[in-house]
Amino acid sequence: MLVAITGFGSVWRRRFRNDASDPERFARAAFYNTTGVLVNGTIRTRPKIVGHARFNGVGGFNPNQLSRMINRVFECAEPCVWRGQNKVLLKSMLRAPQRPDAFLVVTRAEQTGRVNVGAPGWKSDDALLISFSEYREQQEAMLLMPAYSWLRSSFGNFVLAPSAAKPWAAGLHPTVIP
Repeated sequence: MLVAITGFGSVWRRRFRNDASDPERFARAAFYNTTGVLVNGTIRTRPKIVGHARFNGVGGFNPNQLSRMINRVFECAEPCVWRGQNKVLLKSMLRAPQRPDAFLVVTRAEQTGRVNVGAPGWKSDDALLISFSEYREQQEAMLLMPAYSWLRSSFGNFVLAPSAAKPWAAGLHPTVIP
């Protein structure tokens, strides 16, 4: 499965190998990204749906250059549920962009409006919710969405439309959904 990145969640964790004598310990780190919201001045997970996207340092992911990871395409394992958490492993970044099967999309209430997760018809059936955090009026959702999938929010309907010139780049755009 090929997944293009359109954005990242607010919370990052990292895990290094246990062997402190391993010279590649930091290069082989795993980076976990999930959703979060601002609580008393600090970003917290406040998960309603628990899950994360995992990136491997050996797969070309660079956490120090996140803006360069946007619109990059990764080879991924199929999403799964493990120990009650939704997970997607982005194994390695492709050297050259290709048309992805799906996009990793992060929405925030201030940009797209509040979503009513779990309500009938809040998202297209082919969109997969990975993680969802909520606190008071704040929401952040991480989804795997194929091109032209959609979601409904308090601001209206949005469709994920890829760029005609660069099909690995996409964004949520207001639309009318019948």
